[in-house]
Amino acid sequence: MPSELAKVYDPKAVEAEISRRWEQVGAFAADPAGDGPKYCIVIPPPNVTAALHLGHALNNTLQDVLIRYRRMSRFNTLWMPGTDHAGIATQTVVEKRILAEEGKRRTDFSREDFVARIQAWKDEYEARIIQQLKAIHCSGFELRFDWRRTRFTMDETCAAAVREAFFKLFADGMIYRGKRLVNWDPATQTVLADDEVEHSQVAGHFWYLRYPLTEPVDLCDGRRVTHVTVATTRPETMLGDTAVAMNPADPRAKCLVGKKVRLPIVGREIPIIADEHVVLPNPDSEDEKARFSTGFLKVTPAHDPDDWAIGQRHGLAVINVMAPDGTISDRHGWSDWEQIKNPDIENLIGMDRFEARQAVVEFFRKENLLEEVRPYTHQVGHSYRSGVPIEPYLSDQWYIAVKKPIPGREPSPAARELVDQNGFLRGTDIPANSLAGLALTPLLEGRLKFIPDRYARTYQSWLENLRDWPISRQLWWGHQIPVWSADLELPAGVRPTPTDRGPDAQACQVLDRAVGGRFGEVMRKFAKVRYFLTCQDHPEKPGWIRTFICLDHDDVGAVELIERSGWKRDSDVLDTWFSSALWPFSTMGWPAATAELKRYYPGDVLVTAREIITLWVSRMVMMGQFCLGDIPFSEVFIHAMIQDGQGRKMSKSLGNGIDPLEVIDSHGADALRFTLVSMTTQTQDVRMPIETMKLPDGREANTSPKFDIGRNFCNKLWNASRFVMANLHGQPAWSDVRVGDDLADTWILSRLNAVIRDVTEAIEGFRFNELADAIYHFMWDDFCDWYLEIAKARINAGQNQPKAVLAHCLDVLLRLLHPVAPFITEAIWQKLNEVSPARGPGDEPAERLLATAQWPMADARAIHPAAEKDFALLADLIRKIRNARTEHNVLPSRKVAVRVEAAAAEAATIDRNVDLMKSQANLSEVTFSTEAEAPPADSAAVAAGGVKLYVLDIIDRPAEIARLAKQAETLRRGIASIEGKLSNAGFLAKAPAELVGRERQRLASLNSDLSAVEAALRSLQG
Repeated sequence: MPSELAKVYDPKAVEAEISRRWEQVGAFAADPAGDGPKYCIVIPPPNVTAALHLGHALNNTLQDVLIRYRRMSRFNTLWMPGTDHAGIATQTVVEKRILAEEGKRRTDFSREDFVARIQAWKDEYEARIIQQLKAIHCSGFELRFDWRRTRFTMDETCAAAVREAFFKLFADGMIYRGKRLVNWDPATQTVLADDEVEHSQVAGHFWYLRYPLTEPVDLCDGRRVTHVTVATTRPETMLGDTAVAMNPADPRAKCLVGKKVRLPIVGREIPIIADEHVVLPNPDSEDEKARFSTGFLKVTPAHDPDDWAIGQRHGLAVINVMAPDGTISDRHGWSDWEQIKNPDIENLIGMDRFEARQAVVEFFRKENLLEEVRPYTHQVGHSYRSGVPIEPYLSDQWYIAVKKPIPGREPSPAARELVDQNGFLRGTDIPANSLAGLALTPLLEGRLKFIPDRYARTYQSWLENLRDWPISRQLWWGHQIPVWSADLELPAGVRPTPTDRGPDAQACQVLDRAVGGRFGEVMRKFAKVRYFLTCQDHPEKPGWIRTFICLDHDDVGAVELIERSGWKRDSDVLDTWFSSALWPFSTMGWPAATAELKRYYPGDVLVTAREIITLWVSRMVMMGQFCLGDIPFSEVFIHAMIQDGQGRKMSKSLGNGIDPLEVIDSHGADALRFTLVSMTTQTQDVRMPIETMKLPDGREANTSPKFDIGRNFCNKLWNASRFVMANLHGQPAWSDVRVGDDLADTWILSRLNAVIRDVTEAIEGFRFNELADAIYHFMWDDFCDWYLEIAKARINAGQNQPKAVLAHCLDVLLRLLHPVAPFITEAIWQKLNEVSPARGPGDEPAERLLATAQWPMADARAIHPAAEKDFALLADLIRKIRNARTEHNVLPSRKVAVRVEAAAAEAATIDRNVDLMKSQANLSEVTFSTEAEAPPADSAAVAAGGVKLYVLDIIDRPAEIARLAKQAETLRRGIASIEGKLSNAGFLAKAPAELVGRERQRLASLNSDLSAVEAALRSLQG
């Protein structure tokens, strides 16, 4: 005999048992050789720096919904798991930990020892994350992963892809090394790309500094000036000024351009130059820069991007006055300070940039050179990792040329109509055959789509304004750049020729003489190692060249040969986003031609948050196009961000974060998942109010009352399923069902097929909240509140047809809900298989596992609008009869009679379904009248859909008059009390306006209630 579902739903017991069952049968292993169309999602890999948070829960739940739906739709699915090494973040965390626990810094270790420390951290925290993912897998939102395929962005599989991609880019001339002004993070001491800089409003100042002229100047209007005044928000950078600029349209420029000022503190004489970049001063302008401008701009090419551009136009000297840690330094490009014996400079050396700012301002104040200080709020870039203000900094870095045409790469035939006669994508400055062009073209072609589509504008705008990507990072944790360099003196006219396998024979001979070995001959022995040689004129030694050798493979012998020959490997590592950009195919074994790569690339959809559209999404498209010639996914779903009830981002520092594992402990995984899915609209953000609660083990944790929605839903489903299965004795057969014979059956099957249609369309359209909403209302409102009750009465009367309909509806409901709430639905499915193995058209036995069962198909012929209309009329009348019974205190057990006044069609509908009306409203008799008659005495009238219905003999007139009279007296006392307050001048003078307003609203409400009660009394007394 089949066992019953437990009386009380216990998520922990259910989830553990179901997870064990899935693992036993290997329900989620991807098979490249399997049947069906493929469907692939790669996980946005979590960083190995911290535990998973609610954002991970949301992101992975949505991916799991899509994967489960596609698998049930008979797709061959792969959901690729893995983690990211997160270069800056992980190294920073480990450095802080070692400093706190041991008092040591990174520089107290060798590179190998320090990387080993980070590797140990990574192993510990990756194991924790994988454990969490698996625990959450057992608890409900990491369910489709094939854990055998778990990848890490620095494992050997991914490292091989990184070397190959770098080599291809290097050999195509897309990677170069150059000295540029970069976004520098003084805390982590590494460069950042533009999209790794977060801008925020900062309250600061404009300092107005006087720079003395080397000699007085008479202006055209007769005024003699002895100084010019510059306005700056960063006074400390004045130490590196190499010019003062004016707009040539400034009336003073004619007399001042070409003159010189003596830079305070430093004593450096610098020219006044003309450049149209300078904003003309105008105190009345709407342009804020014009209002704050003096017309004179201090030019510091080493510390400001605009100043760098001015310096390049005018050939200005570039003086860097800072060290990588943001302190004032004389060792990184400031060579003239010792010529001026000034103790003020010596005091500044070693100062933090913000301390130096105050010291410089104080110097100008003492020397009577500080003209004014004005408050100024402006946008300041901050590091997305350390949070400190970034510093524009002159540095040698490796770059990817994102808008340089790729040699030999032509636009695809489909893209040619998007390209103008000069080879640019129309309306942009992006060559179609550049990396940026490869990333943008699929969007313009319509092959790449964003959901919601507004994010396509973010993607396109970023690519159109993209600068070359700095890919080197001054870290030790990451993929070390596979380039070795050496400075060589070569005979005039002899140059190495870059080729795919190395230099030509003549260049090899020159290199052999330079390093005393047989470089080319020996390198050719390493057949599995491709290398590429390039060179550039040495920046400081005429007649010398700087050579760079790039390997596509970390072969020990090749590396030893190169390094014995005098080449030194670059110490920098690659930007984390470089390896992440390869994630959709590096995880599948590229550059090897694996079965997974052939079967599952390109993938289908990426589910992610909006903040990494530029950092990650665009680069995956770029590198997928470059390396494999196709986009890594065709759809990008950008889900909403979860905020707390006040609209703030959840964070540890604010104490407003929610740990998903703690929600699972208190509510269950399916409740967590259902709530998250129901909140996922295509709006920008969703709010989740936060409350503190006690967990079963006594710990306090943050949660949200919104998760009660999911828990209540699961409890309702469990109890409804128990009821259904308790009534399925006798093995009901679908062949017992005669669709159209019974209105309730026809209606519920119509609603069921409409819900199949609506849920399928919602999943296909990424409208997750609509998916949850459709299932919720069908299960709660249609199935539980109506059909279960109707079926119960019919089954008690000996009918078999409602049993089969119940079994079929529950079967389909479980299939529809499974992607959202997999554990509870699988548990119910197993019991349903025991009670009713066959429960649908054809009476074929259902699949053994719901996880691998087939997704239901909507039958348009079963959708019956007329039946739904008729049932809606009956349901409305039944609901109003029930309300009348409650209002007049009629005992639930007492049967009442009704008289119906309706047109012929509505009367016929009620007459055909009179047994339904009687069972659901507990009626003894239903009579009909085609003409309006006087209302029966002591009856309550209800109306719906053009039908008037009288519930007979339910009013106890004397008792009702007494009740209403008492209610009226209570209302009058309340009205008198409020009127007394509002007529009191003292109350009105002292009470807050909000309180007075609330009292007036209460008075209006009580007066309205009193009017209704008095009308009812008049009716009864008349």
